[in-house]
Amino acid sequence: MPEHLPSVVGSGHRRSSVKIIRTSLFKFVGLLTGVFFLAGYLILYLAHDLDRNEETESAFYTNKAVRALEKSISATVKDYAFWGDAYKHLHVKVDTDWAYVRQNVGPTLYSDFGFKGIFVVNSANQTVYSVVEGQLQRVDASSWLKQALPDVLTKARSGADAETPITHFVNIGGRPALVGAAAITPGTDPTVSPDDGLPSVLIFVDILDNFRLETLGKDYGVDALRIATAAELNGGSVFALGENGVAGSLHWEPPKPGERLLGLGLPLIGFAALLVCLMAWAILRRTTASAQALDASYDSLQLSQTALAISEARFRDVAEASSDWIWEIDSQGRFTYLSERFERVTGLARHEWIGVRMDLLLCTELGTVSQWLSIPNRRPDVSVQCRYVDPKGHQHVTRLSARAMADQGFRGTATDVTEEVESRRRIEFLSQHDSLTGLPNRTRLREFLDGKLKTQPTSERPLVMLSLDLDRFKPVNDLLGHAAGDAVLNEISSRLADRVRHGDLVARIGGDEFVLILTDLKGQAEVEMLCQRLIESIERPIQIGEQEVFVSASIGIAMAPADATEATELLRYADIALYEAKSGGRNTWRFYAGDMNSKIVERRRLESDLRFAIKHGELRLHFQPRFRITDGKMVGAEALVRWQHPERGLISPDTFIPIAEETGLILALSNWVMETALRYAASWPDHLFVSVNLSPSEFKRGNLVERVQRALLQSGVEPSRVELEITESVMLDDAPGALEIMRTLKRLGIRIAMDDFGTGYSSLSYLRTFPFDGLKIDRSFLNRLGANDDDRSVIEAIIGLGHALSLTVTAEGIESQEHLEFLKSALCDEGQGYFLSRPLDIDGFCALLRVTVSAVTPGIS
Repeated sequence: MPEHLPSVVGSGHRRSSVKIIRTSLFKFVGLLTGVFFLAGYLILYLAHDLDRNEETESAFYTNKAVRALEKSISATVKDYAFWGDAYKHLHVKVDTDWAYVRQNVGPTLYSDFGFKGIFVVNSANQTVYSVVEGQLQRVDASSWLKQALPDVLTKARSGADAETPITHFVNIGGRPALVGAAAITPGTDPTVSPDDGLPSVLIFVDILDNFRLETLGKDYGVDALRIATAAELNGGSVFALGENGVAGSLHWEPPKPGERLLGLGLPLIGFAALLVCLMAWAILRRTTASAQALDASYDSLQLSQTALAISEARFRDVAEASSDWIWEIDSQGRFTYLSERFERVTGLARHEWIGVRMDLLLCTELGTVSQWLSIPNRRPDVSVQCRYVDPKGHQHVTRLSARAMADQGFRGTATDVTEEVESRRRIEFLSQHDSLTGLPNRTRLREFLDGKLKTQPTSERPLVMLSLDLDRFKPVNDLLGHAAGDAVLNEISSRLADRVRHGDLVARIGGDEFVLILTDLKGQAEVEMLCQRLIESIERPIQIGEQEVFVSASIGIAMAPADATEATELLRYADIALYEAKSGGRNTWRFYAGDMNSKIVERRRLESDLRFAIKHGELRLHFQPRFRITDGKMVGAEALVRWQHPERGLISPDTFIPIAEETGLILALSNWVMETALRYAASWPDHLFVSVNLSPSEFKRGNLVERVQRALLQSGVEPSRVELEITESVMLDDAPGALEIMRTLKRLGIRIAMDDFGTGYSSLSYLRTFPFDGLKIDRSFLNRLGANDDDRSVIEAIIGLGHALSLTVTAEGIESQEHLEFLKSALCDEGQGYFLSRPLDIDGFCALLRVTVSAVTPGIS
């Protein structure tokens, strides 16, 4: 061979090497370009998918918010329509005084619930009662709603037997409105007998506006919920109200996480592409120069091997830069390649899995990975979720994608989605469980209860529902804080869960309210044993920091099928039984009985009558005189309220005062007592004072200081002639707040006395801290005076304590001459009781004034 031949051949090799390098680099750059385009497409797809998911979730919660609105108006119209009093006063005859003046079905529905329209349509489909925006008017319901009502009336009457109201969206003057309607029936009132004619229909109308919708949307995490405009109807995020949107549509602004992703991802991809282009240009120059400098002795095979090695290195760099790990398997399903990311993501060693079947590592929910790969006509762009266990024993979830290779093997990528799956599970869990205790919530309770009732429990194997409410829980929150309250709730939840069997349910449905659904309890005795164990468990002390907290519980019991077979009725009966347990002294249980419902109806009627009595002058004020023990002179009188009911006669304060405190009527009642007592006292001699009792709830609400100032201004009475009596429970509930109010009252010149002294456990410390002018010894001490000499010493000690603190000491319940003589010897300041004078009405008290102003009381002098 000629000597110059190698030189010629080397030259040819050099030219071939440059061409191969350039071609490979351009291909690689093309591949990277494809990768960047794919990454950009994936980001666009992911952004679109995120926005679509947010849109779907917002639509779901919008639907949930609308359904909650329908449920609220349905429950409200049901409470008023299925009521014996409503049947008598709105169906049998239309009693405007009962409905509107007494506010049973009147303006409070507008002020409290926001119902713009309230209508009653009789059996002849004529509007016989209407209240529009809280004002009594003569308006036809069809005319006001601007549409015919036959369908609504028919559907409402068809639900009369099952006591089922209906809801319906309509459009009133371009604004959507929610109509709730129900047939008026006697409900469970045993005193009312329904007639045979068509029932009247009660209609509530709630007109929706943007402010109301925005507030509703915030409660369900939906931003800017409002009435959709014409321009917004053609876009997304629209929820139709009524059939085909006849009542209008709602629009909201769903979150746009995709836009934030695009704003961050696309610039990064662009920057990376620019960087790769610069690197490719630099590599091209360097590799071209290197190729030209290669020795002519390298043959084409060596050049090809070099190019292949460079290509493999570049591929490896790209593969390891990915967040996923890459895999390949042969036709037998054995791993032939795993990227280095495999070890960082899974914690497993690559070399231990090369040659091992893929099915030993990964499995799907429906079978093996091999079975999934062998599905005929499987789409290559469809992925599958698989599970594997890392070296620490933790289970992970990965999304696997695969494409077939020419040798009947497969290659693909695996993405770890464990956190995503766990987040979705958490969301699903929270939708049916209480976030604080982890117990099932009201939604899960209803599903569980419906499922159990479908099995049709029998009398031998009943389904038992316990409605449980904690006693003495509110002071824990008030005194120790909400963190301590949460700790108590968690501990109680654990104790309740430990006391039930597998397959039963413990749910938390409110602040301190729980419901237990139990099976396999064979009789009332076994239920009572369980209730006793539950209460004993709850009463055990709970350690919160360095303090021990004690709570108790009241339990209401309803059973299926004996009491009810419907979930709603069972829940209601258990609540009624719970109310009876609380009324019976708490820390006990009660089984539901039929007469309990009538008691609640009776209590509701009494509450309605009390509301009417306060406004229409059925209350009466009596005064019980208070006398100075030493000389028998009258020094003042205590104002005592009485209720002269037109049908029931004189009702004791022990009956109606608790109702007033529970329903919030105590403020109106107290205002009447205070203003009336001070008005009468203005005509008394100047040396006589008037004493008025205050409820503890008045210190928590009602602007007590302003109310007292108003009563003083209206009556013209000197503040020094007014005494307010309070019990020590005021200080127990909120000592700092009560102290500030009492100091303000003292600055006005008001006298303050502690009532029922000696019945509490912390009164001594309060006497030194709070600005009291006097204390009243509870009547129980005098009642036991003859039977127990210890009470004589206690009374003397109380009188001595009061004098030491410069307080006026008053004894209550003086019933005999013996009581009076003892109090005089013990140097008690003042006294009142039946022996001195019974409570007197206005005329009787004025007559007593004329006799005793200048005289002394018999028995004292």
